[in-house]
Amino acid sequence: MFPARILAGALSALVILALSGCSSRWGCTDTTAERGEAGVRVEVEDTSGRSLGVAAEVVDWRLEPHPQARSRGDQVHFRYRFDGADEISGPAVDACAVDEKRVALGCQTVSSSVARPWPDGGLTGDDWLVVEHPEQVAGVLLIPNDQSYVGRTCEQDIKDGGGPHPPEPAGRGDQL
Repeated sequence: MFPARILAGALSALVILALSGCSSRWGCTDTTAERGEAGVRVEVEDTSGRSLGVAAEVVDWRLEPHPQARSRGDQVHFRYRFDGADEISGPAVDACAVDEKRVALGCQTVSSSVARPWPDGGLTGDDWLVVEHPEQVAGVLLIPNDQSYVGRTCEQDIKDGGGPHPPEPAGRGDQL
């Protein structure tokens, strides 16, 4: 009789732990969004691939020395624009300088929250991409995945973490 009570109590405790999310990784899964198609103008998408109603565009780019590091030679100076974004908490996308085969030579994330408001309602900004061989740059492309989402992974928070996450940021050598 006594072992049956212990067994019933142990089972009850396990059920409570499982339902509370504290016992294991049950129910916590991380997924990574597929990287969207890079372009000069893209519709920014969430981790499910749905449009956020925000367009991001590379307005122009040129090779020139960075004013604070002229000795490093030419780098990629580009201007970008977000249309439909919130200037406080809007999306962020990866910008990459690419060669003729669309291989990334240098990338970084640009955010609408650091862009400046423009009279027509858009947000504009400019930034620099550091590349090893500036003479190989054929263009600057944006990747449509919103990189501003900072969700917690199951590893970081087994109870409240998990779910969809943006793809890893683009980097040198990635085929876009």
